[in-house]
Amino acid sequence: MTPALRRIGSFLLPLAISMVLMLAIWYLFLAVFPQVGPRVGKSPQDVWNYLFTGPASGTARSNLIDNLQITLRDAGVGFAAGMLAALAVAAVFVVFRSIEQTFLPVAMLLRSVPLVALTPIIVLIFGRGVVGVAVLAGIVVFFPALVMIMVGLRAAPRQSQELVEAYGGSRWTALRLVAIPAALPSVFAAARISVPGALIGALIGEWLGSGSGLGSSLIKAIPRYQYNELWASIAIVTIVSILLYAIVGVLENIVLARFGPDAGKSA
Repeated sequence: MTPALRRIGSFLLPLAISMVLMLAIWYLFLAVFPQVGPRVGKSPQDVWNYLFTGPASGTARSNLIDNLQITLRDAGVGFAAGMLAALAVAAVFVVFRSIEQTFLPVAMLLRSVPLVALTPIIVLIFGRGVVGVAVLAGIVVFFPALVMIMVGLRAAPRQSQELVEAYGGSRWTALRLVAIPAALPSVFAAARISVPGALIGALIGEWLGSGSGLGSSLIKAIPRYQYNELWASIAIVTIVSILLYAIVGVLENIVLARFGPDAGKSA
């Protein structure tokens, strides 16, 4: 077995076990708290029947897929924008420490402001469409990714960077040739964490701003007592988050395996 396949297998196996444990916890939760169901609390079997075997399963599945596509679009735009912004800002902060010392505390203060409080301002500026929701998703992605990428860039071997500078390379050249390749594990780790974060940001934006997508349908299902729809939406969001996390993890292991069998492995 190649190193890449071994890395992918060791990454996916715990993820599969976690999914099985989540199903067990779901059943256990409904058993321990019988007051939640069966009117409100729906089991995995109920969700399966609602989406695949029930009398209106076709319509329910079609509506859920339509809403999911909107949420994935919003989350995808926010994820890409947040990660690119985090990479760019982290590079500037690492090269220019004075800029970091000036603006990083401001960024951390902004991060402490709840998204619920920021949403009305973002909606006023960017509107209720995909841009406004993507901005919220990008904010969720940006700050954790910024910190993790900065740590990865700073962990690059200093001697290698000094060698590049000794041969006439600038700090930007040393960053491109040494620091960014060395920071790949941190970049991928930030991407894995940011995928669920982008979905959460998109759901919040749809709930409070756009009125479309899964975020909106989740809220609308509660006053209409559509608990099958509610639980099905939650289950789908969870499954999609895990799948996207797994895809990023597989890409990470394929890329890092090319740097050696132990590249990027974390304890």
